[in-house]
Order: sequence, then structure tokens, then C-alpha cells
Amino acid sequence: MSSSKTIIKNTLFLYIRMFFSMGVSLYTSRVVLNTLGVEDFGIYNLVGGIVVLFSFINGAMTNATQRFLNFEMSKNSDVAIRRVFSVSMNAHMLIMGVVFLLAETIGLWFLNYKLNIPHERLYASNIVFQFSILAFCTNILSVPYHASIIAYEKMSFYAWMTIIEVFLKLVIVFLLVLFLYDKLILYSMLTFGVAVVIYLAYRFSCRKMFKTCHYQLIHDKKIFKELLNFSGWSLFGNMAVIGSNQGVAMIMNIFLGVAINASMGIANQINAAVYGFVSNFQMAFSPQITKTYASNNLEEHKKLLFQASRFSYYLSLVLAIPILLNTKFILALWLKIVPPYAVEFTQLTIIVSLLQALSGPFWMSANAIGNIKKYQIGISLIIFLNLPLAYTILYYHLSPTYVFVVNIATSLLAYFFRFGYVKSRIQFSLLDVFKSIYLKIIVVSVSSIFILLGIKQMFFSIQQTFLNVFIFSFICVTVTLIIIVGVGISKSERIIIYNFIK
Repeated sequence: MSSSKTIIKNTLFLYIRMFFSMGVSLYTSRVVLNTLGVEDFGIYNLVGGIVVLFSFINGAMTNATQRFLNFEMSKNSDVAIRRVFSVSMNAHMLIMGVVFLLAETIGLWFLNYKLNIPHERLYASNIVFQFSILAFCTNILSVPYHASIIAYEKMSFYAWMTIIEVFLKLVIVFLLVLFLYDKLILYSMLTFGVAVVIYLAYRFSCRKMFKTCHYQLIHDKKIFKELLNFSGWSLFGNMAVIGSNQGVAMIMNIFLGVAINASMGIANQINAAVYGFVSNFQMAFSPQITKTYASNNLEEHKKLLFQASRFSYYLSLVLAIPILLNTKFILALWLKIVPPYAVEFTQLTIIVSLLQALSGPFWMSANAIGNIKKYQIGISLIIFLNLPLAYTILYYHLSPTYVFVVNIATSLLAYFFRFGYVKSRIQFSLLDVFKSIYLKIIVVSVSSIFILLGIKQMFFSIQQTFLNVFIFSFICVTVTLIIIVGVGISKSERIIIYNFIK
């Protein structure tokens, strides 16, 4: 009950953060698209994506840092926690140097000689690339502080920091409209400025809140080796995810030009807004999943794993259904200028998001287990299948929507692999999993979709106006929530939620 209350409380803080962030992000995306234009907006997503391509290194270290911090916290040793933090900071400074070197060599070559960018915008693209590198390197140094906040479960502070960050990004939008300088270059400069301000705020605040976040020059070969060993195998999974996303974007750019990257950027932003509900929830679960395994409380660990998987899916479904049933109208209302294939890309990406929501807790459990060599090799090979399959689809001039259909297939395959890996390490009954997760989400999904399609056909099929779509979306959320509470959760889970609300 205590851990459940902590998770619910932290989830509420993260949702406050997410609602503010999502509202501002949706507004700023529209203004930025209309201010930059489809071509420059596509260039920014593409060029910034080259730098993001190197973030698989950073993502691996984030998971490693949080895992090792949570393991030491389960032992209540501040000295050990401080050593992990300091060694982690050493590792991130090394990563920053590696990323900078790779970006200024391989990345720069790829930008200028391989990507399909209009010649007159090549200079601006290079300036954007440089500021993107600097912003990314700044974010790398922030990772140990982020990991510490999550490990200590200080989600209220994390929420406030995000609200400040999105407020600064809102200021960027107004400055972008105000000044007459090259909009693309100005946007990248201001984005870098926000990254620096946020890093300094995290550093100062964490040093003040946590005595374990004071950096010391420590050369602990044992911790450093364990961190690098864990993160080294995590590189495969992170590299596969980033490489798949950005690699597919570059393949589509080579075949179809920058306009298709604008459509992908829109789909990814809507998906980020939807998955933001789930990622916040999973972030609240993550420390507890690691701590229960570290303390060898496997029954509690399995219980949290099943709950997190099911509730993650429900949270995605609540937002996914109204968007899937009103995608075309929502994009037209939001963007005014809807890039080609944006509707189809958005719908297919949201289906991928539902599968990722379901599988997220299983990779958290795999990280908690720690011995991830076979896991990361297997999952990386599955996710990397997106690249050759996407190339083949576009090479034979098939519709680019098939690229996203392939992504759904590989995401489903990745889920089954994660499930099998965790089951082989932590024994549990398939019948229990079916009753606890799959049966309930199937009943909730099928019931919600059939009921809402019937309501739309009877009352909202004649004319789509803002009022009609708003009312129907509200009905979608309400009906889905009622079905979830009625048949999707257990009696004990309803009691926990009701008691917390009370």
C-alpha cells in the first residue's frame, strides 16, 4: 500500500508536468511549423536527428546510472551513492567527448554529402547542426542529475523543472516571430540557450537537495567497469531504437525529400504527447521495480510488473482512441497546413505507441535483473529490422505507410522477446499473466472501440465541427475510463485508487 501511494502521488506530479508540457508543445509546434514553413521544419527535424542519432550512448548511461543508484539506495549507503554519482559524471564527460568527435566528423560528412537538402539552405543546416551538437552535449552533462531526481523519487521537483523548460520554449516561439533574422538559425540558437539554462538549474538544485550529488574526482575502477559493462550492452538497444527512428527518417528523405520528414515530425510529436502519459507513469514505477528486485522481493516485483504493463496500456488507450477516430480533423485544426501522409503516419505511430506502453515495464525489469547481454543483442537485432525493410519498401516504390506497418510488426515481435526474456529469469505462470494483463486489455479495447464506433456512426458522422469533435472526444475518454474501471482493474486496485482520492 505504501509503495502504491508513492507511485500514485508521483504519477500525479508527473501528469501536472505533462499536461503543461503537452499544451505548450502542441501550440509551439503549430507556430514553429507555420513560421519556418514545411521545408525548414523538415530540415530542422532531419538535421537535429543526426545529433539525436548519437544519443543511444547517452540513453544507455541514463539507464545504468539510475539502476546503480537505486541498488545502492536499497542498502542505505550515502557514501556508495555518492561514489556511483561521481563515477557516472566521469563517464558522461567521456561520452560528451566521444559524441562531439563523432558528430563533427561522421555526422558533418553525412549532413553535407548524403542528405537531400536544398542547396540554398545548406549553410543554415550546418549552423543548426552545430547548435544541436552543443545543446546535446549540454544535455549529456544533465543526465546524472536527472537520474538522481528519479532515483530519489522527487517527482514534484522534476515536474517544476519541466514546466520552467517548456515556459522558456514558449518564449522562444514569441522571439522567433518577433525577429527578422533567419528563422531556422535563430530557432536552433535559442534552443541551445534553453539547454544551458536548464542544465545550470538542475546542477544547482540537486547539489542543494542531495548531499550525494556533490561531484568528487573518484577513480573507482570497479564501479566504472560495472557501469560501462551494463551500459555497453544497453548501447545495442538504445542504438537500435534511435538508429531505427532516425535511420528510417533519413531513408525516407533520400527517396522522398524533406516534406516527408515534416510529416514524420508531426506524427512523432503527437506520439510523444500520447506516450507522455505512459512514460510519466512508468517513470514513477521504475524506481520501485528496481528496488524490489534489488531487495529480492520477487513477488512484489512481479506484481508491480504486471500492474505497470496493464495500466500503461490503459493510459495510452484513453488518449489513443479519440485521436485515432478524429485524426484528420485534429491535424487540420492544429496545423492548418497538413503535410502529405501526416494522417496515416500519425495513426500507425499511435498503434506502435500502444505496443511500447505494454512492453515498457518488461525492459525495466530486464534492466533491474542486470545481466542484459543476450537481451540487448536480441532486442537490437529485432528493432534494426526496420532499416532494411524500410529501404526495400521505398526502393520498390511502395507507399511509405508500409514503413510504419513494418514498425508495428517489429514492435510486436520485440514485445514477445522482452516477455520471454523476463519470464526465463523471473518465473511466473502464463495463465496468471493472461488473466492479469491480456484478457483485461482485450476486453477493454474491443468494448471501447465497438461502442465508440457505434456512437460516432449514430450521432457524429454527418458533420465534423470543433464542437462535435470535442464532445465526441470527451465521450471517448469517459466511456473508455468507465470500461477500464468496470472490467479492466481488480477490486484491490479500485480500493487503492478510491482510498487515495478520498
